[in-house]
Amino acid sequence: MAAATLAGSFTPHDRRILTAVNTGASTLSFVGSSFIVLCYCFFKELRKFSFKLVFYLALSDMLCSFFGIVGDPSKGFFCSAQGYSTHFFCVASFLWTTVIAFTLHRTVVRHKTDVEDLEAMFHLYVWGTSLVMTVIRSFGNDHRHLGVLCWTQTGRTGKAVHFITFYAPLWSAILYNGFTYFQVIRMLNNVTRMAVGMSDRAYQFDMKALNRWGYYPLILIGSWAFGTINRIHDFIEPGHKIFWLTFLDVGTAALMGLFNSIAYGLNASVRRAICERLDLFWPDRFEDGYLIVRGLEIHKKKMNWSL
Repeated sequence: MAAATLAGSFTPHDRRILTAVNTGASTLSFVGSSFIVLCYCFFKELRKFSFKLVFYLALSDMLCSFFGIVGDPSKGFFCSAQGYSTHFFCVASFLWTTVIAFTLHRTVVRHKTDVEDLEAMFHLYVWGTSLVMTVIRSFGNDHRHLGVLCWTQTGRTGKAVHFITFYAPLWSAILYNGFTYFQVIRMLNNVTRMAVGMSDRAYQFDMKALNRWGYYPLILIGSWAFGTINRIHDFIEPGHKIFWLTFLDVGTAALMGLFNSIAYGLNASVRRAICERLDLFWPDRFEDGYLIVRGLEIHKKKMNWSL
């Protein structure tokens, strides 16, 4: 996806650097998201509905990163397939973050317990929207190989379609996630204040975890802010490419999968499951580390319940 922003105006040396950055960052994202996918597959205790949504997010990131890593086909079917596949799974990735935000909002703010019944609708929404956006993006585009490219928008129409089918949904997702997490955090903050006043320990929450949710929308902003600026600049001045801006565009966009895997995937449940497995295979070597993790969790719970 990020590699598709490059243009023939860069020197061969510049294109090699940008290709290396894209490949390296995509590899990190692929490794991070693959780790979350493997954790879901191997650890049965993680197969709850909430983590299943994280699994779908990680799977989308993994495939998006994979097609970003896959060579640079010089022409024909493989070049088009790479462009279509990367666009599809990148759109699916940020759509799954909106599903996670929606699920949390529906459970915490609206007090609904039917989110698991909506799983089929979630799939239709994510994969269906991704497919529609990918097909629409093909209109007005000239598919050609140009240096490090597998998908090139050669005219204003193609660039406008690209913006409409990717960046418009992306920033809509960012705004939705930000508004949703704001409501969820405000709701739980209010409940916690009431619980403290009544000394009701049953409704006191880990405020560090709550505040961390507020940073989730920043992942998408950090991943795609430079890409958005680069698209706007390229639309206004198509003949003037800025190397440093494209460098940041390529690097941050390709790291989206790594950021998501750390923020959404490496939670306390995953860390605990890993420590338990390591303790089974290497009890002596990892016993101290496991006890430390368990001790920190117990201490954390005591602090939460002590008010």
